[in-house]
Amino acid sequence: MNRKLVILISAAYVLFMAILAFYYHSTGASFKSTVAIGGIVCGAIPLLLALFTKLQFNLPIVFSYLIFLIGSQYLGSIRGWYGLGWWDTFMHFISGGILAFAAIALYERLIHRNAGNAISPWFVFLYTLSFAALGGVLWEVYEFSCDQFLGMTLQGGGNTDTMTDLIADTAGGLVIAIWAGVRTKIKLKNQ
Repeated sequence: MNRKLVILISAAYVLFMAILAFYYHSTGASFKSTVAIGGIVCGAIPLLLALFTKLQFNLPIVFSYLIFLIGSQYLGSIRGWYGLGWWDTFMHFISGGILAFAAIALYERLIHRNAGNAISPWFVFLYTLSFAALGGVLWEVYEFSCDQFLGMTLQGGGNTDTMTDLIADTAGGLVIAIWAGVRTKIKLKNQ
């Protein structure tokens, strides 16, 4: 059931973005059309994972990811909410949290089952926080590269924008990393 639901909601998002891409392309709004094409690619990721791999994330992560895409691509870029000033920082905070949850999901799938008693809560905390912060860094590298090589203006505020984004990514990851470390400590006590 979860797999079918992931396929359904991901396909719905991809279809929505495809309709927007066609509409904005036909009206000459090339920036919005490009963002919608990016939405097709990003929305297809959980769809492709569900269809072609055994690696599946739980529904809350997939829902959070798609809600984030709506917030960043549709509301932020297409509808212009990034012009509000605080929306970009909020989206980076949310993405840090989503990346931290993805780190936990990967950790739980990849770690050897017998290792659970030997894993330090501090390791879980640092791994989760590092994963979220790395995701933020990679995104800022992408923005910088697009600005430098494609003449875009993704880093509109320069260094201040980059550092605010990285702090927000890290803060979002920090909240979830603390929760993950505490949860691991409680699990160890109860064993």
